[in-house]
Amino acid sequence: MNIASAVVVFVIIWWSVFFVVLPFGVRSRWEDADINDDKVKGADPGAPSNLNMKRKLFQTTVISTVIWVPVIAFIASGLINFRE
Repeated sequence: MNIASAVVVFVIIWWSVFFVVLPFGVRSRWEDADINDDKVKGADPGAPSNLNMKRKLFQTTVISTVIWVPVIAFIASGLINFRE
């Protein structure tokens, strides 16, 4: 397996994990209305109040790396031959 293939596998795993991690811990403006009285007029009540994108990107990268290493090791081991 060359480096380009390994990067492509990482990107696919990263995006898959990103879409799984994205909704974790998100509270809508409607749910935070009791805690935060800081309402934005005209904003949708279902919009997230605090998304924490840096944290989610970091978590996604860590989880993806943990998944990616065994996947690449399994592919590089030759147990499954994609050439046949």
